[in-house]
Amino acid sequence: MSERLDILIFGAHADDAEIGMAGTIAKHVAAGFRVGICDLTQAELSSNGNPELRKQEADAAAISLGLTMRLNLGLPDRGLFATSAQIAEVTEVIRRHEPTLIFAPYWEDRHPDHIACSKIVEEAAFNAKLRRYMPDKPAINQPELYFYFINDWRSPDLLVDVTDYYEVKEQALGCYRSQFGQGTSGEDVAKTPLNQGYVERVKARDALLGQRNLIPYAEGFAIKTPYQVNLFGTPKS
Repeated sequence: MSERLDILIFGAHADDAEIGMAGTIAKHVAAGFRVGICDLTQAELSSNGNPELRKQEADAAAISLGLTMRLNLGLPDRGLFATSAQIAEVTEVIRRHEPTLIFAPYWEDRHPDHIACSKIVEEAAFNAKLRRYMPDKPAINQPELYFYFINDWRSPDLLVDVTDYYEVKEQALGCYRSQFGQGTSGEDVAKTPLNQGYVERVKARDALLGQRNLIPYAEGFAIKTPYQVNLFGTPKS
C-alpha cells in the first residue's frame, strides 16, 4: 500500500494537532484527502497520564478523525532541540510519505517543545528537497508549510471554516481524558492549565477566529511565504 499522503501534520505531543486543527483534518478527510499525523515525543514528562495511556488516546483520536496513518518518533519529551539527528528523523518521515502539504505548530508558544517542533519541521521540510542530503533516500519536491496554533496565536493568514466538523474536533479532543479531564474521585490528577477549562477556551478561540467572517467555528493558520493565487475570485457573468 502506498505511504504517500496529501497532508502530513507534526506535533511535539499527541493532542497538539487536534487542539490546533482537528476540524481542518476532519474536513479534508471527508473530502478524500489522505492525512497523517507524526507525534515527535511520547510526552513522558507530562504531569498526567503516561506514554501507554497517551498512545491509546492518540490511537482513539486517529480513528475519530479518520487518519490514514499516525506514528510517534519517540524523541525525548522536553528534549527537542533541532539537532542534526532529530532533523534527519523528521526529514526521513517527510520523504517516506511525500506530502503536498505539511503543518507544524506556530513558532511562538508558551511550551518550548512546540517552538522546537516548529523549527525542526521547518528545517526538515527544506532538507527534504536536497538530493545530496541523506542521498540513500530520494529527495522530493519541497512541500508547502503551514503553521497551526496551540496555546498562543495571532491574527491568522488563512482561515478554514470547520463549523460542520466541529463535533468531530470535540470528539477527538475528548479522547485525551488524561490531559483534559479532572479525573474521578481518588484518582491522582495534577492540576494543570489543560484540565482547567482548556478545551472550552479552545472552542472560544475557534469561535472568535470565525466571528469576523460570520463563521461559527474556524481554525487559523500562519505562513512565512507569500500565499499564491491564480485569480482573485471569478468575474461576474
